[in-house]
Amino acid sequence: MKKIAITILITFLAFAYGHAQDYNTGIGLRGGFANGITIKHFVSDKAAIEGIIASRWRGVELTGLYEIHGRAFDTNRLNWYAGFGAHIGFWDGNNTRWGEDRSYTVVGLDGILGMEYNFTEIPINLSVDWKPSFNFYGYSGFWGDGGALSIRYIF
Repeated sequence: MKKIAITILITFLAFAYGHAQDYNTGIGLRGGFANGITIKHFVSDKAAIEGIIASRWRGVELTGLYEIHGRAFDTNRLNWYAGFGAHIGFWDGNNTRWGEDRSYTVVGLDGILGMEYNFTEIPINLSVDWKPSFNFYGYSGFWGDGGALSIRYIF
């Protein structure tokens, strides 16, 4: 699985061309299994950093990501992105699906793979992504349910 993900990432990066950036900064809402706030800022024409503050199981998780962007399907304002990052979270075990009577502090690594569209008529960006993660401290293990839909105000 790791080799497949790396191969896909390298393929995306190899075919990136042109300017992927249609905005400098976007801030908005992220909805999925974990709901929260997202802010994305471009640091170059093809690279952005994204911060996510999300809530799940009556806890909070902070995620930082570095993302590479490229034009998707040779369509203006439609972009793919892929990246990596890390997170720290604080979960209430009473509100988890495994229901243990304790709290968790989790630390782990994240990947992200997604697509976004930037509207020309209004300063709005819609994105859909998959953000798998692996907790190596706390409640450790792989979490593959990190997909979400985000809507951002872009400027």
